[in-house]
Amino acid sequence: MAPYKRKSPEEILYSIYQLQRGRLKIIIGSVSGSGKTYHMLEEGKLLKQQGIDVVISAVSTMGRAETVQQLGDLERVPSIHWLKDGKEEKDLPLEALVERNPEVLLVDGLAHRNRPEARFPTRLADIRYLMDQGISVITTINVYELAGVGEQIYEMTGIRAECTVPLNTLELADEVRLIDVSPETILKRLEEGVLGEGAHPALSLRGNLGVLREVSLRLMAEGVNDSLEKHREAEGLIGPSGATERILVSAQYHWNGSLYIRRGQQIAKRLNGDLLIVTFLLRGRPLTKDQQVFKRSIRKLTERIQARFEELELLRLRMLPTMLVRYAIQNNVTRIVMGHSQKSRWQEKWQGSIASRVLRRTRNIDVFLMADRAEQEGERVLPVRPAVKMAAEPFHRLTGRELERRIEDIRRGTFKVYIGAAPGVGKTYKMLQEGNLLLGRGIDVVIGLLETHGREETGKQVGKLTMIPRARIAYSSTELTEMDTAAIIARHPEVVLVDELAHTNVPGSLTKKRYEDVIKLLENGISVITTVNVQHLESLNDAVEQLTGVRVRETVPDAILRMASEVELIDVTPQMLQQRMREGKIYAQEKVNQALESFFRIGNLIALRELALREIADDVDERLEAWEREPALRGPWSRREVIFVCVDTGPQAERLVRRGFRIAHRLKAEWHVHYVHCARMKTAEEQKRLDTLRALTERLGGVMDITEAGSRKHLYKHLLQRMNDMQTTQVIIGQSRRPFLRSLFITSFVQYLLRHARHMDMLIVAVHTQITE
Repeated sequence: MAPYKRKSPEEILYSIYQLQRGRLKIIIGSVSGSGKTYHMLEEGKLLKQQGIDVVISAVSTMGRAETVQQLGDLERVPSIHWLKDGKEEKDLPLEALVERNPEVLLVDGLAHRNRPEARFPTRLADIRYLMDQGISVITTINVYELAGVGEQIYEMTGIRAECTVPLNTLELADEVRLIDVSPETILKRLEEGVLGEGAHPALSLRGNLGVLREVSLRLMAEGVNDSLEKHREAEGLIGPSGATERILVSAQYHWNGSLYIRRGQQIAKRLNGDLLIVTFLLRGRPLTKDQQVFKRSIRKLTERIQARFEELELLRLRMLPTMLVRYAIQNNVTRIVMGHSQKSRWQEKWQGSIASRVLRRTRNIDVFLMADRAEQEGERVLPVRPAVKMAAEPFHRLTGRELERRIEDIRRGTFKVYIGAAPGVGKTYKMLQEGNLLLGRGIDVVIGLLETHGREETGKQVGKLTMIPRARIAYSSTELTEMDTAAIIARHPEVVLVDELAHTNVPGSLTKKRYEDVIKLLENGISVITTVNVQHLESLNDAVEQLTGVRVRETVPDAILRMASEVELIDVTPQMLQQRMREGKIYAQEKVNQALESFFRIGNLIALRELALREIADDVDERLEAWEREPALRGPWSRREVIFVCVDTGPQAERLVRRGFRIAHRLKAEWHVHYVHCARMKTAEEQKRLDTLRALTERLGGVMDITEAGSRKHLYKHLLQRMNDMQTTQVIIGQSRRPFLRSLFITSFVQYLLRHARHMDMLIVAVHTQITE
């Protein structure tokens, strides 16, 4: 609404109603026993400490000692007990709650159905009634208790909820928080009997728990993405945020239209993105019989794969590139998928090609040009089920090397990572909490390194844990401290807690990075629990800069996260995080305003939260595939892919390397980074840049080749020959920013490949800039 437009009487009344109405916060988990009630009660206690009037009713602790402890001195309003099929149920005492009139009510089981004679049939209706009375509510739900999602979960796991709520219930909430728990943790709780005897048998299967967890993460990510898009729209920001992928396929009513859509579907599935399809028709020109047939088949295909389809009119064919790019910008598209040009060099010179005109007009949008191999190779673009890997022969005698490797794996410590979207979400708090729980069970746990940043709540969690003194290192006429890895190895505890995995050690330390110290500890048979923020993952460095405007200098290779036996996300809503910041629980008071106006802006926190949710969902999916479980949500990839990344020494080279890694990782592909040097000697600056690029490539698990070309004249041909020798299926290059007039006389590398590399897929990566209205 325009700021100067007078509100109608109805709008004024609704605004007043909203002011008086209670708030709703939903805490969601993948499964019963994930810790929803524990965290709900913990939030209630914190609110009470702030002077808020909090009561509880119909809360089910299930006799779990840790949850019972959280009840503390919270006031309980007795619930109404009744029997359903011999099982005790609890309904909310609405009249008693309205009479008591607390500021906040904590209640379990949002999907609960009330007794037949109750005022309302469901707990959701009870909660809405209480909110209308001005009472705020914090409540809990499992992901499979959401209608719609529940059906998908039942098909994949056989788990079905007795009662459900509509999927749009989450949209009613002012805040939704996910409690993320790894399958290993749930299985441990089942084994210890913490979850009771009523657990569904299917919950004892690790693969089922993985599916439930991934669905929860993706559902949350979608909700957070909606919030992010609304925020960006309000801020006047145009184009993709960088937190999620949105694929647009440009397909005409032609025999290859369905091939482009299938490839777009594959890309969207592997990158966990949305899929949009658009086709353009010339105004006033009727479809031929063949086009009508292709139209029907394409419409059926898009409905089957649940993609969004639009048909747009053109006045002239030359307007297609402009219309396509405009449509992509309006829909926050991150990648356009289209076919290579079929024109000859002279036709392109005279008429221009759609692909080259699209590339001239795109900003912040990658362009994927699909090779058409169907005629030459008869390639199926449809994903196919991979062959089942045969189990190792049980009677095979292990070789000496195989035996050594198995023994190394047995001796190696267990590695667990707590990951968050930003500082202050509670990673260190949770790590210390788990350390104390393990200590209480008789496990030898120590603190290897702790950074409380002066947070009182975190410091209190140290409890009875022993702290290993830090090593002192002389540096630049001063003395600094680092984790004493040698002392920890000498002490040899069962578990060590190590904060801030991405930290760079003081120059002069035995290792450059803290994650290298952690690897040493694991190799010495010591289990490690550690913390890291999502913005420190190496391959997300560019996405984080695009989202927040901040280039993170301290990074961790993605492979470190994949080494972990367990990765758990600590999810906190942006509102909670900003409140913690204002209360001085993250940074000192003098830094609060500066942080809230820079990195801790609400838009940044929403975007980082979505990035973290999607990254952990991808990690879960990778683990499902590694467990060789049938229903990995992304589906299998059918072709052997070889990715070839072309780099120069320019500022975008690191971005191309990281993009190459992420695509290769998702496609399970080989990937190579290539730089070609021409005849003259390398300068010291060029050599330094190449060393940096090689180090980045190797840190991400790739190989960088540097070759020589006789002259710049043969540079393009040399690179194309290298691609062909490696049987490249996809080449990744940066967009050329050469002025249009200059490109008419001097062929750029992109233009050369557009003409000579039509037998392979091409991803032309955009140079990202912030666009505002």
